Amino acid sequence: MTPVSALTPSLIAQRLMQAAPPPLPEDLHISLIPDGVQVTEAAVMVPLVHRAEGLQVLLTQRTSHLSDHAGQISFPGGRVEATDANREDTALRETEEEIGLARARVEVLGRLPEYEIPSGFRITPIVGWIEPPFELKLDPFEVSSVFEAPLAHFLEHSRYQRREYRFKGRHRHYLAIPYQGRYIWGATAGMLYSLGQMLCSGVQRA
Repeated sequence: MTPVSALTPSLIAQRLMQAAPPPLPEDLHISLIPDGVQVTEAAVMVPLVHRAEGLQVLLTQRTSHLSDHAGQISFPGGRVEATDANREDTALRETEEEIGLARARVEVLGRLPEYEIPSGFRITPIVGWIEPPFELKLDPFEVSSVFEAPLAHFLEHSRYQRREYRFKGRHRHYLAIPYQGRYIWGATAGMLYSLGQMLCSGVQRA
């Protein structure tokens, strides 16, 4: 079994390319855009930071005044622009704009399955590898803070919780995974679950 600490960029890229898109638990589908809602294409960066203590996932806390998903924990990212060459370009551009992480510091490893949310966003998650040291400069309008959490935390399926809420008169189900007093839920938790599913073949979590 491969320990998490032995995951390399090439090994992660190989597993992202070869693994079949994983199903979410209990038939929790990732296609959630209601009929009639305009689709907005977007991309996010799933940044894996190579630390001595183990791989970390870098996450952002959105500011509370934003019109979309205010205050939520998310990955850096945003809408696709006409000038973007592809979804990878979108994720790299948005990451640089939101948290000041230069695209030259990110090694793109691959994609996770697209994730749709009821507000109409169809999100392509791009997995990137980051070697310290690096500097961040947060956009204070969009990002209130950033933090890192161990990748190993998100590989434990038992940590994920299935939740339910009402959206426009319909019941919606989503995943959540708390971490040290922070509540990671919705699309971000779903993408982390997919990442774990695609990486876990032959991986020793402890």
